[in-house]
This record gives sequence, C-alpha cells and structure tokens, in this order.
Amino acid sequence: MIRTALFPGSFDPFTAGHLNILKRALTMFDEIVVAVGINIDKKGFLSTEKRIEIIEQATASIPGVKVISYTNLTVDTCRELGIRHIVRGVRNMIDFETERSIADANRRLAPEIETIIIPTAQEFAHISSTAVRDILKHRGDTSQFLPEGIDL
Repeated sequence: MIRTALFPGSFDPFTAGHLNILKRALTMFDEIVVAVGINIDKKGFLSTEKRIEIIEQATASIPGVKVISYTNLTVDTCRELGIRHIVRGVRNMIDFETERSIADANRRLAPEIETIIIPTAQEFAHISSTAVRDILKHRGDTSQFLPEGIDL
C-alpha cells in the first residue's frame, strides 16, 4: 500500500524551506502530491503555470513527487485523490497557531483526513514566500532562498 500525503500551499514562489519540508515528508510517505492552490479572488505574484514549473524543476530528481493545482477545499481535493494525510510546514509559533486552526477546521469537515505539521529546519526558518517576493520586486538576489538551480 502506497502512503500518500497532500502538501498544499500557494507556493508563490516555492522556496528552499518548502523543499526542506517536502523532503522530510518523504521520509514518512511514499508519495507527496504538491498541490498549488488557486484562489480566484487573488492575483498571485507568479502564474500558476510558473509555480508548477518551478516545483517540477526543483523536484525533478526526487522520486515520489507529483505536482497539481486545485481550486476547491483542500479536504475535497484529498477525498478526490483518495489521500488521507495533509502535510504542512511551520516556521514559528505564529505559523503553528494558524496551521493548527486550519487543521482543526479540516478535521471537522473531514475527520478521516489527518494533518501532519512539520517544523521547518532552523536554517530555513527565516525564509518566507512574502520575503522572497519582496526581494524579487526590488531585483535582489534570491538564490539563497530558493531551491538550488531555480532562478527567477
């Protein structure tokens, strides 16, 4: 039986911290489906297609990774794909409280789906997609914040 988890997020952009969480999740699961959430009410910094391209490029040499996009509730995507675990990363206690609230709501909506919260490794805890977007807007060097080989 293949154990699969969904790793949802906006990934705008996908950072070295996201990659760290993904690799660590693969020590617990055989397959991780990275799910790029599309919020039709928000315009992203990068297009959905570009986000997927970046994630596929960053994970090309890692077995067990699939990348999709989705527009519905995360738990509904899990149900559609037959996935019973959601993986989320946290950088600090503020992230943890937010993710715990989301996990509690998801548990009420779908009690059969469990959320696994993975703390980001210390060397990546300072990286956020928001900070990377700000650096990109000001034409700064993002190489230390993005997966190796990714250049925006």
